[in-house]
Amino acid sequence: MSHLLGSQLWRFGLVGGIQLLADWACFVALSALGADVVLANLIGRVSGASLGYWLNGRYTFARQGVPQLGKPQLLRFMLFWLLMSGLSTLAVDLLDQAHGLYWAWLGKPLIDETLAAVGFVAARWWIYR
Repeated sequence: MSHLLGSQLWRFGLVGGIQLLADWACFVALSALGADVVLANLIGRVSGASLGYWLNGRYTFARQGVPQLGKPQLLRFMLFWLLMSGLSTLAVDLLDQAHGLYWAWLGKPLIDETLAAVGFVAARWWIYR
């Protein structure tokens, strides 16, 4: 594995952990207060994504210290985010319907970590290009 790829993977994982924590905390808090699981998941994902887009563009995928945060990157990020958020929301909602809110809380990090693997590939070779 090249040094650059390894560095990007490590940073993406760190940023992803921060994103996941913000997203999950928001999701749990809102759904615990009675918000619909779908709405709570989407709001949580927006909170995590906003932070993740900026951190990844500024640090993880910067080129020679130059952030990759232009309009093309934002548009590609938003398209990808819509797709991943749809999948995440569907999975969390199905888990909630089948097993209840507690299992949706526990399952959400696993669902989003699984989607993060696809996210790294998309971010490195498409979003931040």
